[in-house]
Amino acid sequence: MGIKSFKPVTPSLRNTTTLTNDEITKNTPEKSLLTTLKKNAGRNNTGKITVRHHGGGNRRKYRVIDFKRNKVDMEATVIGIEYDPNRTANIALIEYEDGERAYIIAPLGLTDGDKVISAQKADIKPGNCMPIDAIPVGTMIYNIELNKGKGAQLVRSAGMSAQLMAKEGKYAHVRMPSGEMRLISVDCRACIGQVGNVEAEIVKLGKAGRTRHMGIRPTVRGSVMNPVDHPHGGGEGRAPVGHTGPRTPWGKPAHGYKTRKTNNRTDKYIVKRRNNK
Repeated sequence: MGIKSFKPVTPSLRNTTTLTNDEITKNTPEKSLLTTLKKNAGRNNTGKITVRHHGGGNRRKYRVIDFKRNKVDMEATVIGIEYDPNRTANIALIEYEDGERAYIIAPLGLTDGDKVISAQKADIKPGNCMPIDAIPVGTMIYNIELNKGKGAQLVRSAGMSAQLMAKEGKYAHVRMPSGEMRLISVDCRACIGQVGNVEAEIVKLGKAGRTRHMGIRPTVRGSVMNPVDHPHGGGEGRAPVGHTGPRTPWGKPAHGYKTRKTNNRTDKYIVKRRNNK
């Protein structure tokens, strides 16, 4: 999939790029796999804003994605590749031999008419799903489960892939896209290949309106606020923040503040941190 730029007939078009959508082969979603998507504008059940800068945006339906791939040993045919407004990756509509249809995350190279299968042992082809124990070492994988049977939780964004590095006993060493080395049970499932729509991360929105369409509201700098509103506020002219480091509106350190618990029960599964040299 390529990137399309525009003639600068307006100021915003000068910096706007979009995807050419070469991978997409189907324009209308499958109605049976659509559900409503409620907006809450970042507010909780009492109406208070708990997540800032959320609100507005285009109306959209949620596409129900099959992250579990429970239909084992039944081949499915790809009907079409579709755009999904809820994620960066494209999705593929597949139809099983018994006529049931489902959406899956579309890997790079998957096209209409291709066959995919979820099985204990299958060909090493993009889109096939199997336990990590059956995948050869060195294979690029995505849609990785953390707990057996729960469904894929890791490596689902556009262009992402992890690499199966080794297998020892009950666990496999998997190198994540961040560089972190992690232990994952060999009973967990993963899909073969790399998530498609690789160029999604280099798209330039070009204007404020496109972020508003996505439901993202403006972010105001703390340094232009008053002292009552933000620790960076106040002062004559462009004043420094007045702290050893930047703060959040609630006075917490904005950078370098570790939020992960020091005795987290899943620490034993992390072999190498992503920020370790």
